[in-house]
Amino acid sequence: MKAGDTRDVSIKFADFFYKKMEWKIAPFDRLTTTDLYALLRLRAAVFIVEQNCVYQDIDNHDQNAYHLIGKTKEENICAYARIIPPKNGYVSIGRVVVEAKERNRDYGKNVMVKAIKFSQQKFNGSPIKISAQKHLESFYSSLGFEYRGEDYLEDNIPHCAMYYSFE
Repeated sequence: MKAGDTRDVSIKFADFFYKKMEWKIAPFDRLTTTDLYALLRLRAAVFIVEQNCVYQDIDNHDQNAYHLIGKTKEENICAYARIIPPKNGYVSIGRVVVEAKERNRDYGKNVMVKAIKFSQQKFNGSPIKISAQKHLESFYSSLGFEYRGEDYLEDNIPHCAMYYSFE
């Protein structure tokens, strides 16, 4: 390495900074009780406590969904998404969450890319509809989702419908 060349150091720093993730996807009946508890704890920590939003997170959709879980090598769930099979013509990806201390490491992007790919393969390219928090519209747009002007409040938080098509 030449003086002033930091490429190797940057790569090593990046490997250190970004934890290695183990990803798994499972239907509800294949989740371990430990994983179920951890993902519900993460969802509550972010959607109810952090966002100060009292709502019924456990909504009877989990049982029919696939659960995409990102774990660190320490076995901590720090990224998650719920994928619901097509209903009314659309797959639903929701409850997308990254643990607060693990943000800004592309885990949100990674979980969404994996959820989109899984949806395409599992549901034969059925289009996807999400209910995105309005402040995340540009994030989802960067992944190929399209905003079509449907804004609304969900649990008193501004949201918008966004669509993803494989065509």
